[in-house]
Amino acid sequence: MSRPLSLTTDPIPQLTWRIALPTSVGMFFNTMFNFVDTYCAGLLGTEALAALSVSFPLFFLMIAVGSGLSQGATTMISHALGAGDVASARRLFVQSIVFAMSAGILLMAIGLYAGPTCFRMLGAEGSWLAQTLSYMNVIFSGAVFFVVCMALNAGLSAQGESRVYQNFLIVGFFANCALNPLLMWGWAPVPAMGVVGLALSTVIIQVGGCLMLWKGVSKTKLAEGMKVEDFRPDLKSIREIAGQSIPAALNMITIFLGIVVMVWYVKHFGQAAVAAIGIATRIEQIVLMPAIGLGTAILSIVGQNHGAGLPHRVREAWLTNIRHGVGMMVLGGALVWMLGGWMMGVLSKDPEVIVIGTRYLRFAAIILAAYPILFVTVFMMQGLKRPSYGLWIGIYRQVVAPIAIYHWLAFTLGWGIAGIWWGMSLVTWSAGIFALWWGWKVCRNANE
Repeated sequence: MSRPLSLTTDPIPQLTWRIALPTSVGMFFNTMFNFVDTYCAGLLGTEALAALSVSFPLFFLMIAVGSGLSQGATTMISHALGAGDVASARRLFVQSIVFAMSAGILLMAIGLYAGPTCFRMLGAEGSWLAQTLSYMNVIFSGAVFFVVCMALNAGLSAQGESRVYQNFLIVGFFANCALNPLLMWGWAPVPAMGVVGLALSTVIIQVGGCLMLWKGVSKTKLAEGMKVEDFRPDLKSIREIAGQSIPAALNMITIFLGIVVMVWYVKHFGQAAVAAIGIATRIEQIVLMPAIGLGTAILSIVGQNHGAGLPHRVREAWLTNIRHGVGMMVLGGALVWMLGGWMMGVLSKDPEVIVIGTRYLRFAAIILAAYPILFVTVFMMQGLKRPSYGLWIGIYRQVVAPIAIYHWLAFTLGWGIAGIWWGMSLVTWSAGIFALWWGWKVCRNANE
């Protein structure tokens, strides 16, 4: 195993890439994991595919809770490590697992109880509702493994270790490719389970992920001297973690609300427009993965250096990640501009869908460079123990501004669907420019 990273002394550019690259690779395989599930559901039939689609909001809420917990725990643990207080870091790590287990059990109970009502509200009924519940009841039953997996990763992320989670996501992708057909259609003693098999495959992989990540953590200083009695709930530590985690989780939920708002306005222009936005945003997400990786990398770097009282390294990390992110997204934007039409043609044969999706990607190509500014600044603020910044910028960018501007441009001014694309550009870049100004102000004040 290579030398452990020192987040408070190693060169910032080296740290950035050693943390961000595995994160980006892992996220790519996680995206492919979801594509495999969608493809396999399509083989089972339209109703199975619809079951996965209608279950997305509740599945996303569960992931949002886990992601928020992971970000909050990473912040607290990295601060303690940066300050040289390994005992406190260990305590916070153990309590984040206790918190995750409690949150997972609560999510399971709420999901199993409220799921039928929620899915009926989303339009599922009859055999469609039955398939949706068959799928999500298995997912809800495994909720604790999803959340604990992210809490375990927080212990690694806080130390700058991103390769273990990358390896889990890669192994998980290939395991899913094997387990999905086996559990869907059965073989030898394994019965055919249909859509339940897809859910069971996902839960099994999360259980395996918990084991892989625990093994990874056990090799670090966080596990040294850990005892069973350490897992007794410590309400003070849990409150500290929750204070950082809840705003981060709510920020994740604003992303979901932003998707809902976008789809609601786009649906006024027909089914082809909705299909186009679904395909085009998947292309956009793949291009954005390096920028997301940079955002994730800065959380642990800033957390440790802020905890160590090194504001100049916080500022250097922020500027380095933004420069790299903007540079990559300018290149990515150029590729999307040139190849967007071809990529749409690969994923759809409907001429109308291709045209609408290509036009969306032209706007996305111009917007891409704003995203690393947003991601890096939001994660920097999280690392500085200011998680509410990301929540407020998320409410503005995902909900308030889109509702006002999309309607005005698309319908009041009569620009049609192009008004939504222009509105998306204005909202994203206005948020990006504000983030750049605010990040510079925070870093400058910290260095004075």
